[in-house]
Amino acid sequence: MINKITVFALLLTISASFAFTTYSSNSEIVFAEKTSEKEVIEVKTELTAEEKINLLYEEFAAVNAQMPSKVSFTYAITGYNKLENEEKIENRLLSIVDFSLPSTEKRLWILDMETNEIIYHTYVSHGKNTGGNMATEFSNTPNSLQSSLGFYVTAETYYGKNGLSLFIDGMEKEFNSNARDRYVVIHGADYAQESSIKRLGRLGRSYGCPAVPTEISKEIINKIKGGSALFIYHTNKDYISNSTYLNSQSV
Repeated sequence: MINKITVFALLLTISASFAFTTYSSNSEIVFAEKTSEKEVIEVKTELTAEEKINLLYEEFAAVNAQMPSKVSFTYAITGYNKLENEEKIENRLLSIVDFSLPSTEKRLWILDMETNEIIYHTYVSHGKNTGGNMATEFSNTPNSLQSSLGFYVTAETYYGKNGLSLFIDGMEKEFNSNARDRYVVIHGADYAQESSIKRLGRLGRSYGCPAVPTEISKEIINKIKGGSALFIYHTNKDYISNSTYLNSQSV
């Protein structure tokens, strides 16, 4: 009798142990499945780089009436993010110059990347040999008197024949790396004012510098100096295809 009871008890223990083990295993499987589902959901809700830029454009547009084109903004943010990753940005402002527009239009925007405000929107001149009202030719060559496309980081100021001026260092070897040697700088100019448009039918032209209206040049220079980003944009196919800041595969 004792042996039967002992055997029966032993069977119950083994059965209970097996049941517990099976339940525990199932619980782990269910937990793993739930965890996997959660991870999938999180991946799906992560925005792509393009979606993030589109959202940022909408945020800027919601509080600013005058916006750069979606295309120039998208390229500008793409390069700005890379400059930040390279730790080259010390002043979180982004200036966008759109040389695909005629000089008779305000084609310089200065964006505050912390507040999403456009703090300046004004005229900017291109180089003498870059074109008349429309900018068409660009160069990184000394004495070309042409504007250079691409990304720059602003540097220090100095006083020259155009008054307070700002050095800009070109970040792209093939397109604007000679900017400092060429003295391609930001400065004020009377020919970059609206009065020139009324007189000439376009803005006056520089020796390659992005010149801005004299009456606000000091404000602009003192605001953007010291490590902010500048992007000079055009639809130029060579630049769009080969810029290391616009094409991730080239970086």
